[in-house]
Amino acid sequence: MTRVFSGVKPTGHLTLGNYLGALRRWAEVDQHRSEALFCVVDLHALTVEHDPARVRRLSRQAATLLLAAGLDPALCTVFVQSHVDEHARLSYLLECVATDGEMRRMIQYKEKAARERARGGSVRLSLLTYPVLMAADILAYGTDEVPVGEDQTQHVELARDLAVRFNQRYGHTFVVPRATRPQVAARVMNLQEPASKMGKSDDSGPGIVYLLDEPDVVRRKIMRAVTDSGRDVVYDREARPGVANLLEILAACEGGDPERLSGAYDSYGALKKDTAEAVVELLGPVRRRHRELCADPAGVDAVLREGARRAREMARPTVDAAYRAIGLLAA
Repeated sequence: MTRVFSGVKPTGHLTLGNYLGALRRWAEVDQHRSEALFCVVDLHALTVEHDPARVRRLSRQAATLLLAAGLDPALCTVFVQSHVDEHARLSYLLECVATDGEMRRMIQYKEKAARERARGGSVRLSLLTYPVLMAADILAYGTDEVPVGEDQTQHVELARDLAVRFNQRYGHTFVVPRATRPQVAARVMNLQEPASKMGKSDDSGPGIVYLLDEPDVVRRKIMRAVTDSGRDVVYDREARPGVANLLEILAACEGGDPERLSGAYDSYGALKKDTAEAVVELLGPVRRRHRELCADPAGVDAVLREGARRAREMARPTVDAAYRAIGLLAA
């Protein structure tokens, strides 16, 4: 059976973009067709200045929302990255295979390091090396497919390169994974800045729909979304990014095609209203299930403990094999 791995980083509240671009597909498709593992990658949240209490709070919220979005522990493995030591164990071995040049060419490192320096902060070494930890996340489980957004494709390519290089130098140890992306709404854009992704770490609240936003808040944000010059509702990613974003969100909510949907509207207001209602309806069950799970924290803890146990059992043979292959003595 195909093995799938993906994760969410607890650096902010999960958004509509996270749901349409990843979580919904995990719940509706991936957990049913594959041996799937879904992880809260909390170690990745430590690469920049952070509040420890906030990381813990967001990690629990992310894990609860994964379950609320429809991930079923009977069908897939849901766990927290730091609960499985094999991630960190394998990361160091892969650092011994990766090169400094590869790390410094990573687009997200360049962008995040520039922002950190602009704020007058120092750049942590972990910000440079965390793509290797991401590769370890993937390779430890013999992953075949990694469902990711466009901005993470480079990291999966690094995992592929490190797997091939390790296999060539030390003998076949790792499955070489591939990235997969949904066709529609793989990258939902910020409602106020449609040239930028709707990222959970952003400070631009009015442009971001969070999964736990109240319905009236969702409606207000979408009704105030930036559109484009002109009056016609046309699906054109380059010339009309604001309208295209709304059409893609609506299409993803209703299972339609954004270009065909554009012909049904003669005003931006009508498009915004329908999009807002579609999003409210889509997120309603997630919010209700999240409330139920929050009322049973011991149940969520039990799911995460069992998920970590299963993840360790899957990862340990591969990581132990990598230790032997690279030349380390067996314990």
